[in-house]
Amino acid sequence: MQDTSKQYDAVIKTCRDLFIKKMKDYGSAWRILRLPSLTDQIFIKAQRIRGLQQNAVQKVDEGQESEFIGIINYCVMALVQIERGIVEQPDLSVDEATNLYDENVAITKQLMMDKNHDYGEAWRDMRVSSLTDLILQKLLRVKQIEDNQGKTLVSEGIDANYQDMINYAVFALIHLNEK
Repeated sequence: MQDTSKQYDAVIKTCRDLFIKKMKDYGSAWRILRLPSLTDQIFIKAQRIRGLQQNAVQKVDEGQESEFIGIINYCVMALVQIERGIVEQPDLSVDEATNLYDENVAITKQLMMDKNHDYGEAWRDMRVSSLTDLILQKLLRVKQIEDNQGKTLVSEGIDANYQDMINYAVFALIHLNEK
């Protein structure tokens, strides 16, 4: 599991670096996005990944990697929105947003480490296409929970689904980086 932790950190560093650069370009404009809007953005990225995996022809010169990075960053944004609420105007500096990013990733990584211990790194034997399908399944679950105004009978909350999607996307990027 030592390798997993290092590989996880390397993937997150790439995602975090892009997040910071985009914060410098655009500020925290994403803070106005409601959760369903973020969910839809993640859904679009996951659908594109699935299309790339299934289609022989690719018309846009961006591969799966950039889309998985986008999924991770949008999921972190969603976790911040759950924690801080939606605002009418951008309200976070680069440093504040980066601190919130780091806090949410640390919690999500610990969840991964705990699950990884219990599951015995089963993800290492999974295909990237299966991880993509799991992300899409989580997105459909989140959409249903959103449609139910956040009410669930026995299911985990939306935040746990976003955390799982981050972890699945990290696993996919680890697999893609190993090829």
